[in-house]
Amino acid sequence: MNNSPSDENTNNPTSGQGGDIFSGAGQSAYNQATNIEQTPSPYPSASENNSELSTAIQDNSSPIGAMSEPPPMYSHSNTKKYFILLFFILLITGIIFLIFKVLKGPPAPEVKNTPVKLTYWGLWESKEVLQPIIDEYQKSHENINIEYIQQNTTEYRERLQAAIDRGEGPDIFRFHNTWTPMFIKELDVVPDNIYSSDDFKKIFYPVALDSLKINNKYYGIPLEIDGLMLFYNEDILKASNVSIPKNWTDVKDAVAKITVKSNDKKIVTAGIALGTAENIEHFSDILGMMLLQNGTQLWNSLFTCSRNNTTDCASETLTFYRSFAEEPIHSWDETMENSITSFAGGKVAMIFAPSWQIAAIKKLSPDLKFKTAVVPQLPCQNDACPKVGWASFWVEGVAQNSQHKKESWEFLKFLSQKESLQKLFDLATKQNTLFGEPYSRVDMADLLKTNTYLAPIIEQAPYMKSFYLASKTYDGSAGLDTSMITYLKNGINSLSTGVSPETALKTLEDGFKQVMGRYGVVTSINSAP
Repeated sequence: MNNSPSDENTNNPTSGQGGDIFSGAGQSAYNQATNIEQTPSPYPSASENNSELSTAIQDNSSPIGAMSEPPPMYSHSNTKKYFILLFFILLITGIIFLIFKVLKGPPAPEVKNTPVKLTYWGLWESKEVLQPIIDEYQKSHENINIEYIQQNTTEYRERLQAAIDRGEGPDIFRFHNTWTPMFIKELDVVPDNIYSSDDFKKIFYPVALDSLKINNKYYGIPLEIDGLMLFYNEDILKASNVSIPKNWTDVKDAVAKITVKSNDKKIVTAGIALGTAENIEHFSDILGMMLLQNGTQLWNSLFTCSRNNTTDCASETLTFYRSFAEEPIHSWDETMENSITSFAGGKVAMIFAPSWQIAAIKKLSPDLKFKTAVVPQLPCQNDACPKVGWASFWVEGVAQNSQHKKESWEFLKFLSQKESLQKLFDLATKQNTLFGEPYSRVDMADLLKTNTYLAPIIEQAPYMKSFYLASKTYDGSAGLDTSMITYLKNGINSLSTGVSPETALKTLEDGFKQVMGRYGVVTSINSAP
């Protein structure tokens, strides 16, 4: 089974000029008619009647009208034959019908409005947010009772999978877009009458197709889209006379102006949180995005690039990433606090994070003046290389062993309609005072294009990519994402001890191949040269 993402959007999005910043180089007729044979009339002709009448007049022994044998008015012979034939046809038909009825047995009782209970496991929305939408659905589906249970993130993936496998799991559940290979046995396929393949392509973003399509079948319905954005401190950028960076060259130039160090070379104000693994939230997402931007074909090999004349795209990316923690750039290092904490405290000017981290930062520092922007791209000349953003989002699925799959999918169809999503967003906004989850539907993009915080997500959504390096998915220590991230973390950490990027990548390649093979993701990944 090929559990790799579909080919619709998996062609690597970079071109030859893209790697310079990371490397340092510049489609009837009737055939016959019916013939009707003429038959003799059963009535006597006029001449025959006149002849008989003349004979009767000449014969005085018998008055007219006292003929001993009147002429026949109608022949019943053919009619009797027809009636007999029809009788036998009806008799045989009736016998066959009775036999069929006996063999078929009594008719099944009509099932109408049989009570159905659906269990729905969620993660992020509270019951107070989702219950009004559920109540609205139940009013028009009086036989449906939906129990929503907000789950804890602790061992969520393991608990969910184990419950489904025991036959005790929910009918509907939330899972991460990168979990599809892990849940391929537990997930039911989205029926065509819910969303056909054409519907899916028109309604949802390309990255949802890539993540949820295996063997030309879709395994979930997204209610949101999210991923990395650039967070920046307005005051720091303004004080340093720095514009929002659009590409990676801009980033390097910006951090050179922003970074402030003490006399003993310790970082006081960092330009951007890049270069390390242990103290940067979402470091694996950041590196995954950078690897894809620079042409690394992650589904094949870390040593395969979209630029046919090189195998160094991943090595270039690791070197560029690590450079932010080393001289001469040195805008971040292992001595800094966690990147989210540092940003909230005004100690770093720029970080990369998904939209849900906004609430965490606001909680830590309510008065912090910050905004979000699209992630920087490669500095390609004449826009030669396509843009690449990073997606990490959650999806609703139906358990394959659910006794109420039809009803479950019908509810998810309702939940993913524009009106329902907008109500859900508004309810979440009232509870959180900031915003709900960014809309998963392409036809709702205009509703968020001017949103103070979410506009960059919507701008990037059409060109977002994803891979099994998504952080904070709570898939457990043996999960696909966590296992892959562990290998990546070890690789980044080894760079600080003097291990070369090429050596680190060979170990990383072996680890990736092992983990992906465990979940049936590997198709053509090769050993490192």
